[in-house]
Amino acid sequence: MTLATSPDIPMPYANRFFLARQPILNRHQRLVAYELLYRNADCDDAHVTNGKAATASVIAHASALGMEHVVGDQLAYVNVDAEGLMSDFIHFLPNDKVILEVLETVDATPEVVARVRELKQAGFRFALDDVVGESDNLDKLQPLMDVIKIDIKQMAPASLAALTRSLRNPRQKLLAEKVETHEEFRQCMDLGFEYFQVYYFARPVILSGKKIAPSQMAIMHLLELLATDADQRDIERSIKLDPVITLNLLRLVNTPAVGARFRINSVGHALMVLGRQQLQRWLQILLYVKGQQYDSPLLQLATTRGKTMENLLEHLRPGERISADIGFTVGIMSLMDTLFSVAMGEIVDSVNVLDDVRAALLHRTGDYGAALKLIELVENAQEGPELTGLLHELALPPSALYESQLAAYDWVHHYAHGVSGPPRR
Repeated sequence: MTLATSPDIPMPYANRFFLARQPILNRHQRLVAYELLYRNADCDDAHVTNGKAATASVIAHASALGMEHVVGDQLAYVNVDAEGLMSDFIHFLPNDKVILEVLETVDATPEVVARVRELKQAGFRFALDDVVGESDNLDKLQPLMDVIKIDIKQMAPASLAALTRSLRNPRQKLLAEKVETHEEFRQCMDLGFEYFQVYYFARPVILSGKKIAPSQMAIMHLLELLATDADQRDIERSIKLDPVITLNLLRLVNTPAVGARFRINSVGHALMVLGRQQLQRWLQILLYVKGQQYDSPLLQLATTRGKTMENLLEHLRPGERISADIGFTVGIMSLMDTLFSVAMGEIVDSVNVLDDVRAALLHRTGDYGAALKLIELVENAQEGPELTGLLHELALPPSALYESQLAAYDWVHHYAHGVSGPPRR
């Protein structure tokens, strides 16, 4: 896809950025928003990044693609500095889809306060970023804010508790930033936080002696049959052994997403209509769907990783469809240790994966491993020599990374709206 660029930003300038989405969860651990962050992918140029340009780039690209494709049904938090806040291009953002996040560097001058009031009257909502204590800026801006974001890493527990008590207000929500463990999430819950900007849900918690459930093993066995190009009759027989998979398969092929012209009632016919590639993709996603809601952050992250990996491999190895499919598999399998609470070594031992897949998942080596590590850095909004080095190692321009991300977001968005079948390609 080709994206427009803000007239304020020359194309070569914009192509030095990549997009990071930081998930924001509610108290029920459901995904409710993303913070959209632009990061510099060219650390050799110290003059590239400035707040207005980064904000303008977010707005330009999100507007060109459509904000709903970048964040789906969730809200988008978009950083604004003083210059961006006062600019006209802020009105390109849909006020029903975004929350303008006022950076901690913004001085609450009379002009800034008046501008925030003006934009609130126009329907925009606001969050105040990186609050770590009482301040003159906080006093002036807090009455106009809808969300107060508190950086929990910058505060001692006693100070955090005192600050949350002083900020509690029925007209505002408190958001805890940089929540990295389940324990921190629970502590913030007890303090009354409503929202959490987190990645703790993607960190594996390995449980000693835990085994992968039989139903999940059945799906993984099917994936192994597909990976080894097994006979169609063996695949059909394996599906029929699991009534849940059989039922879900028949539901799947009888939906508009698949496009069958008449009702299909047999597993054999369903496999013919669906095709092996779509069956493999559906089974990989089914592992995450089982027992989870479709707004599960883990499901969203796994499917986005898989599709971004696939897109990157299509760029790195043009015309090699098998490599792109392996990329998807590596991406989506990379979170299975978190999903199953089982060590990744045990997971790859239970499935006959390719040596390249094993190396990528266990050691982050090879092209697949380098691409996976790159995506993990992007997810955590990391920039610097390590990210730049991986781009150079893969001979991947930042623009290709960016396009791969946005295409993946679009794909996952369509999946969320057609959960009875696989996403469109």
